[in-house]
Amino acid sequence: MPKRTSARRMGRRTSRAARRTSRRVRQAAALPAMNHPEPYVSVIIPAMNEAGTIAGVIAGARGVHPRCEVIVVVNGSADKTAEIAKASGAHVIFYELPLGHDAGRSVGAEVAKGEILLFTDGDLVISAAQLRPFVKAVRRGADIALNDYSGPVRSIIPHPVVLSKHVLNLMLNRPDLKGCSMTAVPHALSRKALSLLGTSALSRPPLAHARAIMEGLHVEAVHKVPVGKLNRVRRKAGGTDPLQHLIVGDHLEALSLLLERQGDRAGFSDGSRRREMVR
Repeated sequence: MPKRTSARRMGRRTSRAARRTSRRVRQAAALPAMNHPEPYVSVIIPAMNEAGTIAGVIAGARGVHPRCEVIVVVNGSADKTAEIAKASGAHVIFYELPLGHDAGRSVGAEVAKGEILLFTDGDLVISAAQLRPFVKAVRRGADIALNDYSGPVRSIIPHPVVLSKHVLNLMLNRPDLKGCSMTAVPHALSRKALSLLGTSALSRPPLAHARAIMEGLHVEAVHKVPVGKLNRVRRKAGGTDPLQHLIVGDHLEALSLLLERQGDRAGFSDGSRRREMVR
């Protein structure tokens, strides 16, 4: 049997390298830097002063489906976020002043054309591989596909937002969801879910989350993206966190709706108590 020469080995290595390069070129060509005219998936990205990350966020979003549109809601930005997003082929909706927390989700959903809406944030660079499970879950039949991330739960004193998420799911009789919620991104909605909830509800995620479950939509946690590690730490004025108070308040609003619809005990039994005997 003839010995394998170094020239033959080198030729095979070169051939394999050429095939790998060809595959990479074909994959890159399949992801044009523009929105599809008839999108199946709409990716909605609120952004404020995210010039350093927005191009990477859009690049990840583009890979979720061949028929994809990326909508970036730029609000209150003093940097080049809008210009970079436009150069990346996104549909940019620009507001000079800040819209407030989560309001960009409603704005983006209002113009979205896809059958599936995927929500993420302008400061979270997440690969397409980490985003696709949310789209796939909705294609399989889920109405809302949540990030399977409950936040830090081993602290001696739980974070108020984490605690609020767990309490809301317990009250909704969905302890299986733990701390998973529409408050966290990424998450995806079906067109059916959007039609039922309405775009305005998306700016108050806990309320939309509660309504979705009470209305019988198929809500499931599908894939974990540890966004707590990806979020950059932002300075808090005077040591207080106004965002924490806002999100806790949103959860209280959701609980209020639950009690309004299902009674003072939200459907939980009062047991064998004979309250009429107590004066």
